[in-house]
Amino acid sequence: MKKKSIIKILMLGGAILMASSCKETVMLPEQDEASYNQVYMPQSVNGTVSKTLDVKDGDQSFVYGANFGGMGYPENDIRVRFSVDNALVNTYNTLNNTNYEPLPDGAYQLSATESVIPKGSLSTSPFKISVKTTGSNAIKMFRNYLLPVSVSADFKINEKLKTTYFLISSQPNQADYPDYGRSAWKVVDFSSQEANGEGANNGRAIFVLDNNIQSFWHSQWQGASPGPPHYITVDMGKVITLHGVNFTARQVDGAGGKPQDVRIETSMDNINWKPAAQFTLNAVRNQQKKWLTDFVDARYVKFVILSSYSSSSVHLAEFGAY
Repeated sequence: MKKKSIIKILMLGGAILMASSCKETVMLPEQDEASYNQVYMPQSVNGTVSKTLDVKDGDQSFVYGANFGGMGYPENDIRVRFSVDNALVNTYNTLNNTNYEPLPDGAYQLSATESVIPKGSLSTSPFKISVKTTGSNAIKMFRNYLLPVSVSADFKINEKLKTTYFLISSQPNQADYPDYGRSAWKVVDFSSQEANGEGANNGRAIFVLDNNIQSFWHSQWQGASPGPPHYITVDMGKVITLHGVNFTARQVDGAGGKPQDVRIETSMDNINWKPAAQFTLNAVRNQQKKWLTDFVDARYVKFVILSSYSSSSVHLAEFGAY
């Protein structure tokens, strides 16, 4: 029995030695590490960079820069340059079926157009693109602008990541624009109203200014039922700057008769009118605020209802502005 055990141990040891001797040493070819080393813009890694800025005094900014990618660290300083080529906006629009405008030259500034990725480092310092949202040369509110910033260098460039496309827009902060008081406002014209059929405290155009969301204006339906466009003209008592308007629908269930497509017009004299905005409202009860395309000074404002949900008539609880 003892002899058999010794034989088994010897056989197992031999098998292990044979397995070890059969294992090959794998030799990998030499790698050209330098071919992996490239300069790129890290902001471009995730595609288009969207920036929505507040409309306020003072420039607003965001970051750009260049990185070294590859094996190890650069053995020498790498000089890089940043530039904007608006011809790339057209290329981007064609490829993506968009219609963005180039960011106007006077509306922005690059804090640096040249820099260095230092020897032994992986990036330049972070730089800033400053954009104006107010004052001369400021970007227009609610418009989308495209700014393509590209990096170049006396070094290999990652062609897929050399340009960052910044999609820039601006909009006001709603909290900075409270609703105007309406105590001096008067309805001076309207397309029609239901003066009888809705009761003593409903139906007439004046009820869009009574601070009561339970009352409402309704276009005429008794004796006649005119279709759209429906409108009400309001004299605000003095010239004010209109930034936007608000609507509160009649407080009933269902969409039928709630305003859908609306146009805003403004005037200084109630004779000459200019379009200020056009938009679509939702069929909901709560107040809806809508910005004008541009801020405008006016004494008179007219809201024109071009269509209503599921009806040719219309009703509305409150109208205001901010």
